[in-house]
Amino acid sequence: MRASLFIAALLLAAGTVAGTVAAQAPAPSAPSLPQDKHEGLTLSVDAYTQVARGREKFGKANPLAVGILPVEAFFKNDTNLPVKLDIDTIQLEVHSAQGGSHQDLDWIEPLQVATAVAHPNGPSEPKLRRFPLGVNIPKDAKRDKMLDILKPFAFDADIVPPRGTIHGFFFFDVSGDIPASGEATLYVPDLTVVTSNKPLMFFEVALQSAGDSGR
Repeated sequence: MRASLFIAALLLAAGTVAGTVAAQAPAPSAPSLPQDKHEGLTLSVDAYTQVARGREKFGKANPLAVGILPVEAFFKNDTNLPVKLDIDTIQLEVHSAQGGSHQDLDWIEPLQVATAVAHPNGPSEPKLRRFPLGVNIPKDAKRDKMLDILKPFAFDADIVPPRGTIHGFFFFDVSGDIPASGEATLYVPDLTVVTSNKPLMFFEVALQSAGDSGR
């Protein structure tokens, strides 16, 4: 009887140890995102090109449903100095593989994205990067609900802290013509070191589709 209890106790202990080891095992690392890296700063880009993936992230406020491409940008600063971004000049460069045409798109405000999602068949908003100061924007319950969903995802910082990372989404109106892998590039031209006002070289990252990046 004592021998049976002793063996049972050993088996229980072995199972507990095995469970602890399994719980501490590191999760498989996610595939690397396309990136550009120099001068201690890394820009990684994750383009949401599939409607289903956009719906999973944004729910009812999915920009892809109305032809708007969400692009998440990650800025990682491995230096001891803060870096300032001029986010107003960030663009999506779209290249057509067939006709060889080139188009530079400014990102659009979450308010414009929310309006397009809330009223896909209504009048389109002016494609401006910023609404003019002093403009009285009428209330719209449906639009505001979409805006509440989108705003927390939007990129809204312009300083990358020392040894820190910032990230968020930029939204580009591609009129439903989602670029294929390599046909579009996120272009970040204006970055400076805050303490010295030293300009950094521009960043360019070619977008990949969700299938290519494994996400």
